[in-house]
Amino acid sequence: MAQRDFYQVLGVPDSATQAEIKKSYRRLAKQYHPDANPDNPGAADRFKEISEAHTVLSDPDKRKHYDQMRRLGAFDGRRPSGGAAGQRGGGAPGAGAGAESFEFGDLGGLGDIFSSIFGRGGRREEPRAENLEAHVEVPFRVAMLGGKVPVTLPVTEACPTCGGNGAAPGARIITCEECKGRGTISFGQGGFAVNRPCPACRGRGTIPSEPCPTCGGGGEVRTERRVMITVPPLTETGGKVRLKGQGQPGRGGAPAGDLFVVFEVEPDRFFQRDGLDLVCEVPVNLAQALLGTRLRVRTLDGKKIVLKVPAGTQPGRKFRIKGQGLERAGRRGDQIVSVRVELPEKLTPEQEALAKSLADAVGLKY
Repeated sequence: MAQRDFYQVLGVPDSATQAEIKKSYRRLAKQYHPDANPDNPGAADRFKEISEAHTVLSDPDKRKHYDQMRRLGAFDGRRPSGGAAGQRGGGAPGAGAGAESFEFGDLGGLGDIFSSIFGRGGRREEPRAENLEAHVEVPFRVAMLGGKVPVTLPVTEACPTCGGNGAAPGARIITCEECKGRGTISFGQGGFAVNRPCPACRGRGTIPSEPCPTCGGGGEVRTERRVMITVPPLTETGGKVRLKGQGQPGRGGAPAGDLFVVFEVEPDRFFQRDGLDLVCEVPVNLAQALLGTRLRVRTLDGKKIVLKVPAGTQPGRKFRIKGQGLERAGRRGDQIVSVRVELPEKLTPEQEALAKSLADAVGLKY
């Protein structure tokens, strides 16, 4: 089956900017995240497909190689040589006399991506586990001060019933008839052939006489894993951490892949960040602004500090609370408090008369 076009997966044109790719990925990732679709078993596979497409298209070098492959027709059923029907078997008989069979490693950087889709050609290597990428929304306070957040990851693990070999209990493991035990087949024509993993045995070279009832012979099952992620202090949206060995489990004893966690900081209703300073706004009424008052202002760590607002405070005036900002390398920012004067929208006749009297007393025009 041809690999689905990554641009189609993300719903963007091949001329899309990095910002457009990122925006589309975030929208789709939220829509199909397993946590948001507990009753939709297909959401996990869709989420993985979206993540794979974003991993390639968000990296300029990988995207460049991928675009080269698209121009060669690697994702619409065509072969790079422009040939038609594929051939099965070890020698690509449909390729004609003197047909040249190649491995994806011969293509350099392009081959790395090609092989990630079609396999490693005729080489029988230890299967390498995939890395996983997870986008995690982090509360503002946790992102600024550091802490831990839970994340649920869709993963593929070895089937617990068959141990990963795809065989039903008591079944025999036999040589694959499709590839004659080689694990690969070739296709092509016109003097050009490509090796790819055998679809019957999935590159193993063997198949069970009776497939496992749990995994259907695939040797793998989809599941979810819940882990706690440590968020470093002063984390920003787009910040990333790498957890070694926490990605996709390896097959056949191969080491597990890595987990890349990308953070998205949730906005706070009270605080905003400005470098190492924290900015907030507090409301006061007209009397408090005119006569002065004392306010209890919340800090990021949950404490409350008394702020003196002097008489005659103007709307938008800023006050600085020293040392209540963020800290980095021994430097500490401040908390900047902006005053918002709230006025009544409507006045009773009596209140309007009093307001006019006050305006007259202080010489204000109205």
